[in-house]
Amino acid sequence: MPHSQTSAPRDSLAGVRLARGASPWLLPTVATAAISLVRARRSGAAKAVAVPATALAAGMLWFFRDPEREIAQGRVISPADGVVQSIMPWKDGRTRVAIFMSPLNVHVNRAPLSGTVTSVEHIPGGFVPAFNKESENNERVVWHFDTELGDIEMVQIAGAVARRIVPYIPQGTKVEQGDRIGLIRFGSRVDIYLPEGVEIAVEVGQKTVAGVTRIDRD
Repeated sequence: MPHSQTSAPRDSLAGVRLARGASPWLLPTVATAAISLVRARRSGAAKAVAVPATALAAGMLWFFRDPEREIAQGRVISPADGVVQSIMPWKDGRTRVAIFMSPLNVHVNRAPLSGTVTSVEHIPGGFVPAFNKESENNERVVWHFDTELGDIEMVQIAGAVARRIVPYIPQGTKVEQGDRIGLIRFGSRVDIYLPEGVEIAVEVGQKTVAGVTRIDRD
C-alpha cells in the first residue's frame, strides 16, 4: 500500500516536483537561461551565455527534484539517498550509520521512524568535504525523535558546497515514517544513531534510498 503522508509544501516549475527551499537558487538560474535563450537569436554574447546557463538550469532542476516514494515497511528506514560511508559503534552503545550524499542524489531527507520531533538544533561549524572525517565539525542540524525505539538522533551535515540546511518542521511536530523533514543544499552527509541492540541491515558502500532502504534487521 502507498504510504500516506502530509508532505511539506514544495516549489514547482513546469510540472517538475521540486524540493521546498529550491526557489532562491533555482529561479534566478532558470530566469537567466530563459532570457539568454530569447536574446540568443539577436546577440552572439547572449548565445555564448545561453548554453552554459541552460545546462546549469537543467542541473539545478535535477538536483532539487523531490520524487514521490512508496515508503518501505520496517522499524528504521534510510533518511537519505546516498552511499553508506561508515558504520561505527558509539561509546554509549549506539551505532552510527553515516550516509554520504553526492550532488547527484535527491537531497530531501525523510523521517527514519514515526514519532515526535523533540528537538531541532542548528550548530555552526566548518564546510570541509562531507566524506572527510573532519566533517563531523561542519555546519549541522541535530534532530531528536521520540519513537517506539526511544530517542533517535539524526544529524544533517553540510559539505564543502552545501552552505544551507533547511529544516521543514519544528520541534513538537508529529511525523510519520518517511515524511519529508528537511533539505541539505548540494553535497552533504546524514548520520543516524541507532539504539543498542538494533542490528544493522546495511553495509559500507551500499546505496540507500530515503524512505525505501531499510537500515535495521529483525
